[in-house]
Amino acid sequence: MKIFVINPGSTSTRVALYDEKTCLCENKIVHDSKILSQFKRINDQLEMRTEAVRTFFEDNDLRACELDIIVSRGGILPPVRHGAYQIDQFLVDTLLFNPVQEHASNMGAGIALSISRDGGGVPAYIYDSISVDELLPEARLSGVKNHDRRSFTHVLNTRAVARRIADQEAFDLLEENVIMAHLGGGFSMNIQSKGEIIDVVAADEGAFSPERAGSLPIYNAAEIAREEGADGLYSYEVGRGGLMSYLQTNDAIELERRMREGDEEAGLVFRAMAYQIAKAIGSLAPVVSGHVRAIILTGGLANSEFITEEVRKRVEFIAPLYVYAGELEMEALYEGGRRLLRGEEEAYIFSSD
Repeated sequence: MKIFVINPGSTSTRVALYDEKTCLCENKIVHDSKILSQFKRINDQLEMRTEAVRTFFEDNDLRACELDIIVSRGGILPPVRHGAYQIDQFLVDTLLFNPVQEHASNMGAGIALSISRDGGGVPAYIYDSISVDELLPEARLSGVKNHDRRSFTHVLNTRAVARRIADQEAFDLLEENVIMAHLGGGFSMNIQSKGEIIDVVAADEGAFSPERAGSLPIYNAAEIAREEGADGLYSYEVGRGGLMSYLQTNDAIELERRMREGDEEAGLVFRAMAYQIAKAIGSLAPVVSGHVRAIILTGGLANSEFITEEVRKRVEFIAPLYVYAGELEMEALYEGGRRLLRGEEEAYIFSSD
């Protein structure tokens, strides 16, 4: 069993080859910022990134025809279900030329299809797309007609971590409700009820994060838009907001050091971020009338003991809190491919419907 996984990010493309049990080889292919700056749109990078993956094959004496399956991170499609979708030209074209939003992950399916064709038609899939949408009908309304909420959350990592904690604590995810909080450069939360993601707190709806403003009040947003324009407002959700706005850094380790040295502003902002994380988590508990089996923190910021303990003391009255620092995206793609090969899951077909 040879499973090849692909995970494109904004400045890198992570790839790995697995067998039945272990990772045989992997690499984080870092793309030169000067080269990336030459491309007008993210998707224009596809050919360059595909060639970088082919170079990985050459460097490791691999042949695409020896693969059993290829699994890529899923991009921002129109609403889909969780799990696997077969990669075909229609799915690739949708991600490249008609995506819901531009994102580096949109290139994953195109890279996978090229490698599949190199190997003579190796089965290729995306898994747990960012745009998984299983929201309750009540969860869709935003408060403005014809502008429904979007179901954007860190699906790939949060579903994998939920499985890991469920196995560790011996409970069945298909019978329980869990609240997941992914804490990275941007945050997102979701509630998984009996295996489906029925509501989310997207990056622009909840706590401010190291780089994002979170749920900026609409009156504040209108004032910023008048002063800085729509692009200026948007920039606070893609790099200028959160810790960057308040303290000109997104480095949580630096901020913890500043707090220990008596920096009162750093302490206030860091506590406020933890406070808002707890509020966002708490907002999901009523979705299932408080019947929550576990609250799970994951992502890079879950390495911060200060943040996790500040959140714990505010939410543990709802359910036990577990911490899984870091992420499992590559492992999630591999495990999804293994389940497909074993016949434990079936893939969907993406269509215009």
